[in-house]
Amino acid sequence: MFTALMNQTSPWLTYITFYFQGEPFINKDVFKMIRQASNAHIFTASSTNGHFLNLKVCHQIITSGLNQLIVSIDGITQDSYEKYRTGGDLATVLQGLKNLVQAKKESNAKHLTIIWQMIAFKSNEQEIEQAQLLANEMGVDEFRIKTAQVYEQADMFDLIPEQEKYSRYVLKNGVWKLKNKFYNHCWRMWQGCVMTWDGKIVPCCFDKDAQHTVGQINTSSFKSIWSGNSMNRFRQSILSNRKEIDICSNCSEGSKVWA
Repeated sequence: MFTALMNQTSPWLTYITFYFQGEPFINKDVFKMIRQASNAHIFTASSTNGHFLNLKVCHQIITSGLNQLIVSIDGITQDSYEKYRTGGDLATVLQGLKNLVQAKKESNAKHLTIIWQMIAFKSNEQEIEQAQLLANEMGVDEFRIKTAQVYEQADMFDLIPEQEKYSRYVLKNGVWKLKNKFYNHCWRMWQGCVMTWDGKIVPCCFDKDAQHTVGQINTSSFKSIWSGNSMNRFRQSILSNRKEIDICSNCSEGSKVWA
């Protein structure tokens, strides 16, 4: 399915994000896919929880031609880290990041940008400055702070940071609301889309459960899906009343995601 997608889109495709609601390095073919895209001169990016970054995998990342890799590390103590990364081991992830930085230096891989991304929560906001210092010491290329997307009002009081600059929500009359206003537009609908592991095409990455599938790549051409009735109806619904669409109601489009 990935090869079919590449064959149909590579003449005008510019960017592929190799992750969506999962850990990409579990996929045994991920490096073949990245290499295929790299050979077509397409910018490639991925994101990992860092638990699979042994020296062999780091070498494969380098040789695949991957341009950007986000390593998600949401805390610098095991206690704060595992509040969000349930079952994760901070020591393993930090060692994996060291392996990746080492592999990049040894290979002089200037094509790869390594990013430490930290999602800001109430439980880790006091560690952000220390995390940035550690990232600099380790030699990562960028350190990014991302505001958290939270679904349930009941969870927000425990999860939303106390420092407003680290939150995409604001408390109004006892209710947490997105800071951004819901304008009836979204550039993403004309910029790209998402293909799930089983070939479903969905409008964007906020459709995490593929509830708004607009086509299937193994039964239809990408062009027919991209310009088809289902996709255009979804676009029109955004232009008409975006706030009434479930996946859009907690969307950060129009707000500041990076702190």
